[in-house]
Amino acid sequence: MSAQKDRWVFSFAFLLFCASSIPTRGSMRLLQELSPQEYFSSLQAGRASLAYFSHNVSPGAQPFLEQIENSAEALQDYGVSVVKVNCPKEDVSRYCGKENAVRKAYLFRGNMLIREFPTDALFDVNSIVANVLFALLFNEVKYVETLADLQKIENALKGRSNMVFAYVPATGTAEHRAVMEAAFAYGTLHQFVLTTEATLLKDTGNDESDVSPARLLFCHCQQATDLAEPCRRTAMGQTLTMLNIHRHLKLMGAPLVTEVAEDPEKVSTVHLQLGLPLVFILSQKETYEADRSTAEFVAWQLLGKAGVALLSRDLVDLNILLRSNVALKTPDEGVPIKYLVLEDTDEVITLVEDKNKIEQIQEEEEEEEEEEEEDEEEKENNNQDIQDDQVVEAVSRDKKRELPLEQILVLTEETFHSALLETARTVVLFYASWEAVSLAVLRSYTEVADHLKGTRGVLLSRVNCWDWPGVCTKENVTQLPTIKIYEKGERSVMYNGMWGTEELTSFIMLSRVSCPLKLATIDEAEGYLRGEFPSELSSYHHTSLLGVFSTATSEAREAFEEAGNILSGHVTMGMYFEDDALALSRKYAVSPPALLLARSGGRSVEGIALSKQSAQDMVRMIRYESLDIFPEITVQNLPRYLQFRKPFLILFSDGDTSQMESKEMLKLAKGRPQQAFVACWLNLKKTPVGRGVLKAYFATMPSLPVLVWVNLHAGGQVFKFPSEQSITEMNILSWLEKLKAGLEIPSSTLSEEDWKPPLPAYDFLQMMETAVPELPLHTSHRHGDTPERHPPESPGGDTAVREEPAQETKAEKVGSPGRDLRGTAPRLAAREKQGKRHSKL
Repeated sequence: MSAQKDRWVFSFAFLLFCASSIPTRGSMRLLQELSPQEYFSSLQAGRASLAYFSHNVSPGAQPFLEQIENSAEALQDYGVSVVKVNCPKEDVSRYCGKENAVRKAYLFRGNMLIREFPTDALFDVNSIVANVLFALLFNEVKYVETLADLQKIENALKGRSNMVFAYVPATGTAEHRAVMEAAFAYGTLHQFVLTTEATLLKDTGNDESDVSPARLLFCHCQQATDLAEPCRRTAMGQTLTMLNIHRHLKLMGAPLVTEVAEDPEKVSTVHLQLGLPLVFILSQKETYEADRSTAEFVAWQLLGKAGVALLSRDLVDLNILLRSNVALKTPDEGVPIKYLVLEDTDEVITLVEDKNKIEQIQEEEEEEEEEEEEDEEEKENNNQDIQDDQVVEAVSRDKKRELPLEQILVLTEETFHSALLETARTVVLFYASWEAVSLAVLRSYTEVADHLKGTRGVLLSRVNCWDWPGVCTKENVTQLPTIKIYEKGERSVMYNGMWGTEELTSFIMLSRVSCPLKLATIDEAEGYLRGEFPSELSSYHHTSLLGVFSTATSEAREAFEEAGNILSGHVTMGMYFEDDALALSRKYAVSPPALLLARSGGRSVEGIALSKQSAQDMVRMIRYESLDIFPEITVQNLPRYLQFRKPFLILFSDGDTSQMESKEMLKLAKGRPQQAFVACWLNLKKTPVGRGVLKAYFATMPSLPVLVWVNLHAGGQVFKFPSEQSITEMNILSWLEKLKAGLEIPSSTLSEEDWKPPLPAYDFLQMMETAVPELPLHTSHRHGDTPERHPPESPGGDTAVREEPAQETKAEKVGSPGRDLRGTAPRLAAREKQGKRHSKL
């Protein structure tokens, strides 16, 4: 059913409901005239009647009788009959005999007198209906005179029911009648409270001089639990009529926020049916909680003025700008939904209250789009304005590709610590949604989540430090991105390796095993060296390190354990210190304390004696010894070898090395004195960047294979092994002796100049300090949090959201006006050009 049809049906039904309150002239005469005997014999239990006793109608009583007759139809709708009782002259009974009886009207329920009304209090239809209903609903509508009385009723209702509090300057007015008719219709749903004390209205903080003297407040007591705090109140902005009260109560009963999973053009809510606009807050799954909180905050501010809905981009395919974060649907038929880019909740509220604001925002957006097009054209013609950063370029190129983030749990300040306690190991990525490296790592992280899908005891999660800086500060996160692994919320291990999928997956899997792993039997130790124990690591290629200790080597064992804690996640370390440890060490020709290294699944086991080394010395030794003896250098593993600050002996090859060359280089690497250099090789087909390295070393591209000595950390001299000599261990050692003696001339010398980008990097901190400080962004609901500031927009930014609760059951989230919109749009929609070019910084 269309929105227009819904509104028509609703309006028609309501008009039928309210038509009874409109007097109709010329209708059937409803005022009955009976004798006293006929009247009292006709009274029925539970039926109410309003009676006027009279001997004869004096000219002064004629206006009163006309009003009584006019009110008969209205009162009939509430089950009240109106009767004029003609008293015989000789009748001296209670109601006919007394002289002043004819100056009153009497309200009966059955044969019981409820109230006597002076005729001067029933001066028109409104006063008659208001006073009669007020008397009939005496137990349902509470009358209060003091603030203490009102607070007492509020406290009794908290957690149970809502309250409708009305102030009317006097009883018997049209506003009083409207309140009583509403109480008759809604009294079973809400507690109605009435006052005529103007001072009480001021005490509640709702005295406004620019509105009607009569006021009505809806008090949300059902959701309140604190007796010290008053119920939240929503004032009705219109005059007190039955139609307006009915409309207001209908709005108060609607859900605070409606969650939408369909085309917004097809959405119809009670707000649209009642002629109010509907505001959509655009959301996505990753930021659902934050977006939900924002929507609730806006809904409370606009309560009674507009509806608020949460529209999920994940469930609805919207052909709109990615940065749009708010949409507005008006009740007017044929008017399209307007999608806008707003920066805070104040703008949303202004959008509803100021109709001219929509056109102003759209004009600003059109101007921004024109400026962006001009910027892009200028950027194409000015190469100096292009940031030479491959990470930023890659993120920008793939910004439209959606990441599969379903398997990564989003953590907030409220959920962080509880999530760490739910799983044996929780992996947390701390990142910033606007920073290129963070977004690049997030892509690798999603691939890791796919690889580890179904792995028991491992939970992958993420914290956007831009949204939750307090969490990142408490966890001592000083650089972004950062990955930490928490064991049941206690000990944490920080990852400091490469950001590739393979490296991250290996780190997470290795961290699942205790480091060092204590082995109980020689069979377990042998299985560990063969890579068969523990079973969860059997599919991962790694070097196994086993420390063997006797009871007399406790100092070395403690240092080994401390080193294991430092290296957890990076290597696999076992420890054997049982009584038969000596037998195990003798098998590999070493004496405790000793370190056994098993490469290639235990086919080769090396024994290394451990002297009285500190934990840091063991860490350095283990890191070096766990590397391959003659490794293939790649972009991913190069940093591991650079950290030792040793010269490189690199064999550049166009494909795999020959068997003879590999054999000779391996012999050389195994026999290198005191690990004096790193012997390695580089496959130009797998790592094509090596060709650029060779061009930097030599004026012309040398023939391959070529053996090169380079010391990047001392002078930068590059030496080329003579091409006329074969690559053998003896020839290479002889050549290295000449290098040591200074008898060889370097082929080139690398510049000592630091390798830096051609242009300075963005100074994000400075930009955050200068970016519109008047916009406080509340990322936490706790008092005292430092307000956030806006960074520049980055492509692919993450922005951060159950059964829909009605307003009576959903408390308002604590927040301040002007809070930031965390929807799917980037945070600085209107300021995104600040970070575009270096020339503008």
